[in-house]
Amino acid sequence: MDSCSFSVNFSRKTEVAIHAPFDWDSSLRSRFGGRESLLRIKHLGQTNFIDVFQKMRDFTLARTVDDTRATIADEIWITEHTPVFTQGQAGRAEHLLTPRDIPVVQCDRGGQVTYHGPGQAIVYLLIDLPRAELGIRALVSLIQDSIIEVLARYGIKSACKQGAPGVYVGEQKIASLGLRVRKGCSYHGLSLNVDMDLEPFSRIHPCGITGLRMTHMKALTEPCPSLGQVSQDVANACGMRIR
Repeated sequence: MDSCSFSVNFSRKTEVAIHAPFDWDSSLRSRFGGRESLLRIKHLGQTNFIDVFQKMRDFTLARTVDDTRATIADEIWITEHTPVFTQGQAGRAEHLLTPRDIPVVQCDRGGQVTYHGPGQAIVYLLIDLPRAELGIRALVSLIQDSIIEVLARYGIKSACKQGAPGVYVGEQKIASLGLRVRKGCSYHGLSLNVDMDLEPFSRIHPCGITGLRMTHMKALTEPCPSLGQVSQDVANACGMRIR
């Protein structure tokens, strides 16, 4: 999962305005070889991670039943979590330093420990990868490219790093990603730091990397765009790249 170069060449008809209020649902349609696919973007508002984690697992379990798979559209979920540290499957206890009052949740995504909290854009991608003609490496690249594109719109130059999934501004990390694939269907996704309290990241080794510094858009562009705006921009950028 260290590739960050991916390109697509297709056209997609957008049925809705690009920008939307944070509590609004939208749909994107595309046509390939005479067939039509539907991708739904859902806005969940501020949520508890555990609740959304369970809903992602339930959604993915339901769609991996053979007789229902073809009838369930792909979805992108936009949310913002209340404070939480999440440990990936490979998470090691030594990377969790002083969580104090912030809960720690073990989950089934890849990667090490990270922090989610208010002011951070969370975008979950629930995609049938074979139907979208995507492999896991291509999905990782798609996510990273989408974040880099959105940051560039706001005058922030960013890049990905070989062997270190996510997006960086210089040596500081601004976006993280972690995925799980079950029977060809992905869930979990990305987090992009927009305008948030970065202090909780000092209580962990973010992504299992000692000394890794985190940043957010607030420190890099003025005026800082709203969380809802950035979340919608990233969801749309990902959606436009998914077949």
